[in-house]
Amino acid sequence: MVRVLQRRAAEKQEKGTKTRGKKDPKAPKRALSAYMFFSQDWRERIKAENPDAGFGEIGKLLGAKWKELDDEEKKPYIDQAAADKARAEQEKSEYDVRA
Repeated sequence: MVRVLQRRAAEKQEKGTKTRGKKDPKAPKRALSAYMFFSQDWRERIKAENPDAGFGEIGKLLGAKWKELDDEEKKPYIDQAAADKARAEQEKSEYDVRA
């Protein structure tokens, strides 16, 4: 077992580690989805209703609540997402022109 781990470590060193380039801090932020706007709106309510719930459990409850909503109830969040997508595309096009 030890030899296997040593061999894997040696292979990694030979390959070299892949590193990502640093992200430009001035780059525009990505657009949020309708679900993310919903989550921002409902997270505190879900936490208040379930004070003992952990982070993962709150996420599951938010997902379940999102699935329960009909299209009419989701519409405000979908509209917010569309507006945010337009904003992100505008900022990205302006950023690409400068770069």
